[in-house]
Amino acid sequence: MRWERFFEDLEDQLDSEWEAERAALDSETERLRVARLALRERLTAMLAHPGGEVAVDLVDGTAWSGRIVAVGADWIAMELGTRHPGIVLMPLPSIVAVSLTREDVLTSARDATPGAALAQRMTFGFALRDLARRRAPVTVAVTGGRSFVGTLDRAGADHADLALHDVDAPRRASSVTGYRVVAFSAVAWVRTEVATPLP
Repeated sequence: MRWERFFEDLEDQLDSEWEAERAALDSETERLRVARLALRERLTAMLAHPGGEVAVDLVDGTAWSGRIVAVGADWIAMELGTRHPGIVLMPLPSIVAVSLTREDVLTSARDATPGAALAQRMTFGFALRDLARRRAPVTVAVTGGRSFVGTLDRAGADHADLALHDVDAPRRASSVTGYRVVAFSAVAWVRTEVATPLP
């Protein structure tokens, strides 16, 4: 009788040790998974679970609030809502912080995903080339705090050409007041001045 109890105790101890070891492995696996998460993956999770508005603080001191509507390879797009009809594109390197609710923080960490293969290939330059093709008037803000208003004429691999003109004037040679070649590395954000669907 005592031997049966002895073996039962041994089995219970072994079960407890296995449970503790499995819990430790699960914790370590989760720590490793979180250590590999990129900001882009967490923002992509916000697309899959659209909640309320988020606030994004940028390197130029600007803060935008709205709903994330697209995540590209190295940028996000945010719809600003009723107070402004446009969309703001932000390169990921210009993002300083994203304000989320507790639920969104947990959801974005738990459900982080690289997203669709096509979205992973759509670079910031690709998005700007689309705006250039549409001839959409934009405001381009750079990290030094300056901003330029006009129309994107073209976008290269790491820069864009911007024809400067009043936001409510069409892009015509007579209304262009100057040109800027802007390096992508200096761009804090690009805001479309009209509601524009994204690629």
